[in-house]
Amino acid sequence: MRLTYFRELMETEFGVARAAAVARDHVFSELGGRTVEQALEAGIEPRAVWKAVCDAYDVPPARR
Repeated sequence: MRLTYFRELMETEFGVARAAAVARDHVFSELGGRTVEQALEAGIEPRAVWKAVCDAYDVPPARR
């Protein structure tokens, strides 16, 4: 998954402002205690980050 597509999915699911807040502020245990931004900077694949977001926020399977 490309980073641009990941960002698009985040904004579609949460809206622009909330997507930025989730990426910046929410710490995900599934990402080793990192935020989305920290995980991406650490080299974790966007697909794995998206899975963690979906699991934490109960995104329906159809939108995963």
